[in-house]
Amino acid sequence: MKILTGNSNKHLSEKISKYLKNRLVNSSIKKFSDGEIYIEINENIRGNSIFIIQSIASPANDNLMELLLCIDALKRSSAKNITAVIPYFGYARQDRKVVPRTSISAKLVSNLITKAGADRIVTVDLHAGQIQGFFDIPVDNLFSTPIFARHIKKKIKSKNLICVAPDVGGVERARALGRKLDIGLAIIDKRRPAPGKSQVMNVIGNVKEKICVIVDDIIDSGGTIVNAADALKKRGAKEVHVYVTHGVLSGEAVEKIKKSKIKNLVLTDTINNLDRVKKARNIEVLSISNLLAEAMKRISNSTSVSDLFK
Repeated sequence: MKILTGNSNKHLSEKISKYLKNRLVNSSIKKFSDGEIYIEINENIRGNSIFIIQSIASPANDNLMELLLCIDALKRSSAKNITAVIPYFGYARQDRKVVPRTSISAKLVSNLITKAGADRIVTVDLHAGQIQGFFDIPVDNLFSTPIFARHIKKKIKSKNLICVAPDVGGVERARALGRKLDIGLAIIDKRRPAPGKSQVMNVIGNVKEKICVIVDDIIDSGGTIVNAADALKKRGAKEVHVYVTHGVLSGEAVEKIKKSKIKNLVLTDTINNLDRVKKARNIEVLSISNLLAEAMKRISNSTSVSDLFK
């Protein structure tokens, strides 16, 4: 078993490497003057099982191309098998045609990764579970819910909690967290008039005098979560805490959150935001490294990964 890292999240790769006591493969990932990406593996990997760690985060196109070229370089170096560990699977929000004449980019990216030569995928909280079916190779979709549940039990002592889904699509995720905490469920009825913009229409469920825990997979511009927090506070919520797996945090998202009514926003490090959020008092980062490292170890040892879902 050997571990190769791309440039998208070296901090996470180093933590995984430290947990597994397995150094990272010596490699060179550079760019030509015109922006072309150049990959070179600087050690023998013939016959080894290789895990390549790379999030398809901003700049998404560069990081995706880097992943594809790394897989190709590994395959041409006679690696025994290649597992692509993609903590944040970019392009997953385009998983179907919602309007005519659009691309289903999640399917296209799945095809590209498979054709490049990956034998298996490990990812965290896919935006839509059906994306697993876009691949013709095994996919392990890990969940951050157990990590969030442990953090909530440790940090929020009140029993007057309610789990909130920020939209109808997030009900299953919110219900899963609610079951672990043994608390009720509320739903934000949201409309999206344009990409990146949202409007809260209603709150389904009683949130008055309760500590609300919003759970979601992605926070991008921050508009949806900030609007949801405002709506909950207007309906009498005592506090609003937010747990999100992937912090895309584009544009002025961090500033919006800092000024919002969100008491605490908890992210994982599937995307490296440490430098961007370090001055935001109401943003906290939990590491997903141990979860990914355990999954990688179990895949390498051909043992069960399903225990990690508990």
